[in-house]
Amino acid sequence: MIKTTSADGTAIAADRTGGGPALVLVAPALATRAAFAPLAELLAPHFTVYAYDRRGRGDSGDTPPYAADREVEDLVAVIGAAGGSAYVFGHSSGAVLALDAAARDVGVTKLAVYEPPFIVDGEPMPADFADQLAGLVAADRPGDALALWMRSTVGMSEEAIAQARTEPWWPALEAVAHTTPYDAAITVPYMTGRPLRPSDGRRSPCRRWSWTAR
Repeated sequence: MIKTTSADGTAIAADRTGGGPALVLVAPALATRAAFAPLAELLAPHFTVYAYDRRGRGDSGDTPPYAADREVEDLVAVIGAAGGSAYVFGHSSGAVLALDAAARDVGVTKLAVYEPPFIVDGEPMPADFADQLAGLVAADRPGDALALWMRSTVGMSEEAIAQARTEPWWPALEAVAHTTPYDAAITVPYMTGRPLRPSDGRRSPCRRWSWTAR
């Protein structure tokens, strides 16, 4: 494990494995860097892989007040620790962070994103979704915040959520449920049900993009 420092002084923890060109993995909601361990093992013969804990998770710190730009700065700090440039892979809300970083010309040389959660032609996410999550977190109801996330973003039924609450992995998700308002702040602006604005498609300095959208 290594640690680097983001622009606001927050410590960001990462696992570094393998050898070759630097590749940074950006996790989705509710995931720590440990979730990327199997993927990092597969990639390690070809890349120097950096899987990091996003702020508020795992061994990384958290400095209030939260702003989505701080998470982009965290990714920039990891890229800096990797030598100042890196390939980047982002999943779900991590894909949004990766795209934002790439558009800012901060050393993302190649980019792959999986399931960026954009709603451009369907039922939009409620505008107060992030506020609902924050209210549950503030009331010390991480399980209910987690249930709201699963209901609203994944489309899980109440029966499936009730079953999930009994599973052995549920406590691990509850432990990072306080970061769901962060993911909502990152993604809700792109889940309005309207086409993305031209400014959302700013030209990236990446030489190649790879998209897998749901």
